[in-house]
Amino acid sequence: MDYATMFDLTGRKALVVGGAGGIGRAAVGGLAAHGAEVVVADVQADAAKAVADEVTVSGGSAQAYELNVLDPQAISQAVADLDPVDILVLTAAVNVRKRMLDYTSEDFDKVIGLNLKSSFAMISAFGRGMAERGSGSIIAFTSIRSITVEPGQSAYAATKAGLLQVVRTAAAELGPQGVRVNAVAPGVVETPLTQPILDNKEWADAYAAKSALGRWSKPDELAGAVVYLASDAASYVTGTQILVDGGWTAIDGRYDPPA
Repeated sequence: MDYATMFDLTGRKALVVGGAGGIGRAAVGGLAAHGAEVVVADVQADAAKAVADEVTVSGGSAQAYELNVLDPQAISQAVADLDPVDILVLTAAVNVRKRMLDYTSEDFDKVIGLNLKSSFAMISAFGRGMAERGSGSIIAFTSIRSITVEPGQSAYAATKAGLLQVVRTAAAELGPQGVRVNAVAPGVVETPLTQPILDNKEWADAYAAKSALGRWSKPDELAGAVVYLASDAASYVTGTQILVDGGWTAIDGRYDPPA
């Protein structure tokens, strides 16, 4: 191991799904800064291009790619267009905050479809080529909700727990072919997905107080975990979940949100 270059991603191609979003955008920036050629994939083509242009202006290498991961044909086309991919990062997610008795089947399908089904499909689609080439790193974003819950989080928590088990299974199945599969579990992050909570001061303050650090995280505080798992520094790390939660799951506390 060359310790001076163990985080160097030069010559590797990274595909970041949801790359125009808060956490995805930070992942793109971190990977590009360490030398990766990054594909910013997002259903919002203009937003993906804006992120790719930012990276290019900063001296990195990035391109935008419009991708709807809910469309199986679009995933197949992405493999044809983009493979070989060395690093796959999955950040796209949605949440419908409702008590279970208020949930509709449409709500449930929406959350399961994007958070779990599409992630399963992407891991399968791009993991195949990685296995054939004998190398690769897949990084899926789960959540603290994969292990701890609260009212209003039933479907979301189920998808994140399910995704963690998909990650572990993929690590077991693809490990012999040299492919590593891991998860990053954020705590509370300031993104558009969590804006309704941030808009409620009592709720936002309670979440801040719940972590050991006493605050929310910024999206760029997740980038280090992505770079680590993508790099040779994590060459013996697979099938695990890295918690980037400010100590949320290390301490006890309770708050009943208005959801």
